[in-house]
Amino acid sequence: MTGLADIADVGRDARRGGWSRHGFDRAELELREWFTAEARRRGLDVRPDRNGNLWAWWGAPGPSAVVTGSHLDSVPGGGEFDGPLGVVSALQAVDLLRSRGFTPAKPLAVVVFVEEEGGRFGVACLGSRLLTGAIRPDAAARLTDPDGVSFGEAAHAAGFDPLRMGRDDRALASIGAFVELHVEQGRGLGVPVGLASSILAHGRWRFTFTGQGNHAGATPVEDRHDPMLPAARTVVAARRAATGGARATVGRVVPNPGGTNVIASSVDLWLDARAADEPRTREVVAAVEAAAREAALDEGCEVAVTEESWGGTVRFDTGLAAEVRSALGDVPALPTGAGHDAGILAAHVPTAMLFVRNPTGVSHAPAEFAEPDDCAAGVVALASVLEHLAR
Repeated sequence: MTGLADIADVGRDARRGGWSRHGFDRAELELREWFTAEARRRGLDVRPDRNGNLWAWWGAPGPSAVVTGSHLDSVPGGGEFDGPLGVVSALQAVDLLRSRGFTPAKPLAVVVFVEEEGGRFGVACLGSRLLTGAIRPDAAARLTDPDGVSFGEAAHAAGFDPLRMGRDDRALASIGAFVELHVEQGRGLGVPVGLASSILAHGRWRFTFTGQGNHAGATPVEDRHDPMLPAARTVVAARRAATGGARATVGRVVPNPGGTNVIASSVDLWLDARAADEPRTREVVAAVEAAAREAALDEGCEVAVTEESWGGTVRFDTGLAAEVRSALGDVPALPTGAGHDAGILAAHVPTAMLFVRNPTGVSHAPAEFAEPDDCAAGVVALASVLEHLAR
């Protein structure tokens, strides 16, 4: 797909495979420059907001704006389509509308949100959370990446003042509708384009197991307080708790100090839990936490559990969904287990999501894919929706 091919070499990860592009890192900053240039080449007025998000306006910013877009960052070693497909498709939808001779009667904008995946600072949808006030700016500024760089420091280096970040009521009041196009992150679509109905409740929790660091060769097993053991049991407990359609995943484990011949003094692991509603998600987390505490006690260790992010069940605006169907016809609607900036905005403005079919069903990995013809169908669908909303 033209556009994706233009940025295919940015952030390639030789070690993990796929792409690693994170908020305010070198790759993401390069992509922001690419987007700014592409938007300006189309005559759009690019304006960053105080939270680090980029807005490209077709027409003067104002009330009842029709907004589309997505993000350009990725998970570590992620796929090519997650995020960038929505941005590239938005720019191409603008091209298509202009080729039809369409001029929007309402302001129309393409937005790029910063740090949607949380791959660098640990909290997903950071740009949209700051915009809507879902996270306090001081809490966001204190978040750190694996190298100890804080979000506040990274934002400042990129030209943003962390002291000015936070809820932007003026920006929120200007949005009449937000439509995000995204590659499907499963294999539920049998047609090129579908509509999101809801997002599962989901969150992230950090489990910190503390034991006694020691020598791997000189310390008898019976004298050990090894935090890696309760951490390992917690990984298994997460799988066992994920029943009845719930999902529980441990995708990151960090031992300290991390030596091959060293019994760790502490181990951090992160639990991602999702289910159809908040009570069920909380039930899953409670089961994993109970197993973690039992395992820590058995090994003579301690465990602390910290909730790092949370998003309740999102049900997208039914009125806007009806408008989308007016533009596209009776497209299929399906729920998703993946979080999105659209899910954060949904509590504040009418929001909808379009999905482009993913034949592999794989996402957050290099095998993520969408056929060129399906991507083209997504652009046509998005353009039709934007035209319908911005008449």
